[in-house]
Amino acid sequence: MTGSEDSPAFRLAYVPGVIPAKWVRIWNERRTDVPLTLLQVSAAEAHALMLAGDADAGLVRLPVDRTVLSAIPLYTETSVVVVPKDHVVSAVDEVGVEDLADDIVLHPLDDTLAWETLPGRPALERPATTEDAVELVAAGIGVLVVPQSLARLHHRKDLTYRPVTDAPESQVALSWPEDRTTDLVEDFIGIVRGRTVNSSRGRREEPKAEQPKPKKRSGTEGTARKPAAGRSAGRGAGAGKGGAAGRGTRSGGSGKAGGTRQGKPRRKP
Repeated sequence: MTGSEDSPAFRLAYVPGVIPAKWVRIWNERRTDVPLTLLQVSAAEAHALMLAGDADAGLVRLPVDRTVLSAIPLYTETSVVVVPKDHVVSAVDEVGVEDLADDIVLHPLDDTLAWETLPGRPALERPATTEDAVELVAAGIGVLVVPQSLARLHHRKDLTYRPVTDAPESQVALSWPEDRTTDLVEDFIGIVRGRTVNSSRGRREEPKAEQPKPKKRSGTEGTARKPAAGRSAGRGAGAGKGGAAGRGTRSGGSGKAGGTRQGKPRRKP
C-alpha cells in the first residue's frame, strides 16, 4: 500500500445497472478533502480502465482477472427474462430455463452471465450490447436474460420481465489493481463494507503516544493501620483519653471514672 495518492480525486468506474449513490454520499461526508469522480463505462471497458491507471477502483460484475485485479464481492443479483408484455411468460410469476426452449434467446456481446449451456434457440447474430438486445426484444425478435438491474435500467412500457429460477446469477464487486491498493482505496473499501468513520481496520494505524506507567504503591500505602496494643479496633479516637469518650461509666462498684479513684470520705480526728 502506498502512502501518497497519484491523483487529486478518487476516480470510481461503475458498470450499467450498478447504483453507487449511497457510497458516494458517505464518501463526500467523510472525505471532504478528496472529491470522488464517477466514470460510467461498459463491463468490458471497466477492467481496461483500471489497469491503464485511469480509474482507482471500479464497481464491476464478476469475474475479473484475479492475477492483476483484487475484488471484494458485494451482492448477487437475480437474473430475469425480458419479454414483450403479450408474451406467454408474462402470465406467470417466474420461469425456468427449460420454459425458454422454444424462444430465440438473445446473447449480447457484453453479457456477463456465466452460462454453461445457452438457453433457447440462438439468434442469427449476437447484438453488440444489452441495450441493442432490448430493442430487438421490443421488435419481437426474441427474449433476453439479464441481471434484474439491467432490466430496470432499460425498462420500456411495452416490455416486462420475470425471474428465471435456475439461470446463472450476476455478482457485483468492488475491484481495483492489486499493485495500487492506496489509502483512498482502503477508505472506499471501508465504506462499502459498512465500517464506521472511527474504524481503523484496513488502514495503517498512526503510532499511539506512549502512556506513562502508573506509579507503584508503597508497602504501607492504602493499607489500614493495626490498632495499638490494649485498644479495641472498633473504638473512636477519643477512647484513650480519660475513658469518657466512646464508652459509658459503669454504675456502682469500684470502677474508674475519668481516671479518679473512688473511696470512702476520711473521718475528722
